[in-house]
Amino acid sequence: MTPDLDSVATALYVKTDDVLKASPHLAPWRPAVGITPKLTDAELVTLAVMQALLGFTSEAKWLRHARAHLRHLFPYLPQQPGYNKCLRKAVELLRRITRLLATDTSVWSDDVWIVDSTPVECGRSREIVKRSGLAGWAEYGYCASNSRFFWGLRLHLVCTLQGLPVAFALTGAKADERETLLDMLDAEPELVATRPGQTLIGDKNYFGRNFEHQLAGHGIRLLRPIRKGEPERPGAELFKSLRQVVESVNETFKGQLDLERHHGRTPAGVVARVMQRILTLTTAIWHNDQSGQPVLRSLTAYDH
Repeated sequence: MTPDLDSVATALYVKTDDVLKASPHLAPWRPAVGITPKLTDAELVTLAVMQALLGFTSEAKWLRHARAHLRHLFPYLPQQPGYNKCLRKAVELLRRITRLLATDTSVWSDDVWIVDSTPVECGRSREIVKRSGLAGWAEYGYCASNSRFFWGLRLHLVCTLQGLPVAFALTGAKADERETLLDMLDAEPELVATRPGQTLIGDKNYFGRNFEHQLAGHGIRLLRPIRKGEPERPGAELFKSLRQVVESVNETFKGQLDLERHHGRTPAGVVARVMQRILTLTTAIWHNDQSGQPVLRSLTAYDH
């Protein structure tokens, strides 16, 4: 299998179409009587992933490009309002396909996870903050990695060392990372129920005796750097190199998949665009794994 844009698009379309044929309840709800959509759900998922891979943050510009260059893959393409509406309605489908692809990789069963959160900026001017439909969810926060304040949300991500998303959550910028992680684990208890002795690597923000006790209750052993005044912890010599893995995964989202250039103005719009990028990274890792590529998180073969 050759790693290029057409091959990953074809593989994703076939996989999604097969899943929807076997489990039609996964498709977005539609009335029993009505006009049959011209763009199928499998085509919508494929179109969304290709948009993120090619770096189009403007949906209108993306659809113009698709009409000029991708007619061989998509005989029908909607207008921008229709595409946006379909994408927002398909968020649950995107999430389900993400999980199905992730479990179909050789790294899904890895016994080491990394956890971190990264800002998802939603506005920079005071006028946007006052008028945004995200008010009440988005809030001011601070990003220590880049030494900057921002207004928006945080993407909390648990992934393998290869960058494969395992669990994720989108919260306000001030949400406690530890509480969010525990909520993510409580929401999907089967993730750790079948993984006794799972190791989780986090940064200094994931601390606390009670927090580690709750993780131990899930069968998870936490590794993190020591905080000031703490005695030496196991694995301290590994954190410098592993921290670069965490930052590299975040950079893939921000630098190659334009996470902070999502242009979402409502909660539904932001969720759909963030989910689109998580699915895109998962798709690339899945396809690289299936085709035997040495670097699973590489997007280079698909961005042109």
